[in-house]
Amino acid sequence: MLLIDCPWCGARHESEFENAGPVRTPRPADASALSEVEWLDYLMVRPNPAGILRERWWHARGCGQWFELSRDTVTHAILADDDGH
Repeated sequence: MLLIDCPWCGARHESEFENAGPVRTPRPADASALSEVEWLDYLMVRPNPAGILRERWWHARGCGQWFELSRDTVTHAILADDDGH
């Protein structure tokens, strides 16, 4: 069981949340300058590291807010950000 610290509601059970995956890199400024392989990689390939990953979460069965957190994909430990969340 994970306890996820919602910035608005505090610690809640993981069943209240939906994981939207890793935080994406910004869209390329000039997508037309990318090769087809580079564009496909941007659209389809997601990071899957064994370690720290920045993720987007939605408090779907709570306040409905979106937020980001850092989670260790090996231990599932949620790491505190600089702002304490």
